[in-house]
Amino acid sequence: MSIYVLKLLSITFTTKISYNNYFMRVLTAIILLLLVFAGCGKDKQPQIPYVYVNIELHPNTMDYIQVGGYKYVNGGYKGIVVYRLLPDEFKAYERCCPYDPAITKARISVDPSIFTCTDSVCKSKFSLLDGSPVGGPSPYSLMQYRCSYDGDDRLLIYN
Repeated sequence: MSIYVLKLLSITFTTKISYNNYFMRVLTAIILLLLVFAGCGKDKQPQIPYVYVNIELHPNTMDYIQVGGYKYVNGGYKGIVVYRLLPDEFKAYERCCPYDPAITKARISVDPSIFTCTDSVCKSKFSLLDGSPVGGPSPYSLMQYRCSYDGDDRLLIYN
């Protein structure tokens, strides 16, 4: 009788291992498929064409930009707006609207409030503090360029 019980337990134990192994494989496959298909069908941000940017400004002298002020600069895809947040902190954004970069006449312009800028065509509004959308149809942030300020009088804008 004990031999019969041991054989029965070994068969049951072996069957459970196979079942668990099969179950784990199926579960892993389902999770992988969900991860792969979870990214499909989402809105993708329209691509702004890449343009090499390496601009040097002198915000304390020749290219004066006061704190809280801005300056339009030639460069990038449709131009760049440089915003001086603090005496030693700058933000540089592409003037092309990220909502639909293919529209030729669409360009970002700084609002009189100076803390936001608006696209001339779709009327999307963006914060100059971080480039995030604050109104209008665009769910995308402005494309930001890197800034490096030496603390004296040399600001480099680059990508």
